[in-house]
Amino acid sequence: MEADVIINRVASSGLVTLDLEDYYHPGERVVYDLKDNLFMGLILKEKDFRAFLKEHDWSQYAGKNVAITCTEDAIIPTWAYMLLTLQLQPHAHTVVYGTLDDLAEKLYFDAIATIDPEAYRGAKVVVKGCSKVPVPTAAYVEITRILAPVVQSLLFGEPCSTVPLFKRSKS
Repeated sequence: MEADVIINRVASSGLVTLDLEDYYHPGERVVYDLKDNLFMGLILKEKDFRAFLKEHDWSQYAGKNVAITCTEDAIIPTWAYMLLTLQLQPHAHTVVYGTLDDLAEKLYFDAIATIDPEAYRGAKVVVKGCSKVPVPTAAYVEITRILAPVVQSLLFGEPCSTVPLFKRSKS
């Protein structure tokens, strides 16, 4: 009786796995809500706001990822977000306008921008679909945009169970 030989087709497939989890920035993510700077919860007084900016201890944001927003229904002048950014920038790792979701997208976009697409030229790439950290859908869209022009094929999932997305014709 012949022994059955088990062949690892995944190992011999030539697939390259790209795990977006590897590009997750582990730094703390915080929201700076301008509602705390509003007078009577309605308006932002420039003089008071500028005084606050000078007196506040911005070092508490050292190395953090900060999303700036205002959760009150108030009209905030654009310059207020700009002044706040000027105070946060020297301390924080990243500053964005928006929500924590917007911040997550920005962190991933920055990380994806460091990927050299040429390293994947002609490759069969599987973008891993499962991760232990949250990966925004926008990050999957961005990596697709970056890799599609150079890869031979692009798949989603795990090497043992993929969803084909794109395959370059051999012409």
